[in-house]
Amino acid sequence: MRLDKYLAESYVGSRKEVRNLIIDGLISVNGELVYDPAIEITVKVDQIRYKDEVIVYPGKRYIMFNKPAGCITAKIDEKHKTVMDYFTKEDSKGLFPVGRLDKDTEGLLLLTNDGEFDHQLMHPNHHVSKKYFFWCLGTITEDKKTLLENGISIGEDDNTTCPAKIEIIRSGRYEELEEQIPSYTYDSKNMKNNTYLQMVTSGYITITEGKKHQVKRMLKAIGCYVIYLKRFQIGELELDEKLQPGDYRVLTRKEVENITPFMKIDNY
Repeated sequence: MRLDKYLAESYVGSRKEVRNLIIDGLISVNGELVYDPAIEITVKVDQIRYKDEVIVYPGKRYIMFNKPAGCITAKIDEKHKTVMDYFTKEDSKGLFPVGRLDKDTEGLLLLTNDGEFDHQLMHPNHHVSKKYFFWCLGTITEDKKTLLENGISIGEDDNTTCPAKIEIIRSGRYEELEEQIPSYTYDSKNMKNNTYLQMVTSGYITITEGKKHQVKRMLKAIGCYVIYLKRFQIGELELDEKLQPGDYRVLTRKEVENITPFMKIDNY
């Protein structure tokens, strides 16, 4: 691995910043000062120091996070709580979210320091599936279900969605199913006054894209309004039921390899 890449991925600084540190003679390899940013080193064999401090390469990191509703998927925000606020300062180093979940959407979110992992999962050509559980106001008839499964227009700026999979779990009046519906937030302007008399539907929807607000827009296109949404599966990876909202854990190597069979995982 190049020395400048090693230092940048060890959070010493940006690629440009660490190159300057090397050129200025502030980096040593195995006790010898080096001045070439492109010099090749062997991870976990060579000892790298900056200002007499040994720089330990963190390696690739892949984190499963159970996102609660009410926080946004961002590294930092001046107005809103972010997903990174649930991580300790040490655990958050170098991490960034893979894709995003809306503020009021719960469930499985991955974080990593591996740009290639992020690219491969998000690349539209790989069609990595994302499975959600939802509650919505309205009913989903067989005709509506067919529309969703075949692909549906969700707005002028987006093409027709790719085919989806829909499984309806239950349907009935809100007043009859209220106790089964998790707490949720919604825009009251979009709600009718007779909420308790409205029909509600729950089910699973699996998509292979990542358009903005896609699930909500798909259901809106058939006349339904999402009141609860939780993602619990990406590809073959399911949300760990032991994780409470706001909790996170490291993915195993097998989990990483299963979710990205199209890429090689190194340094993990």
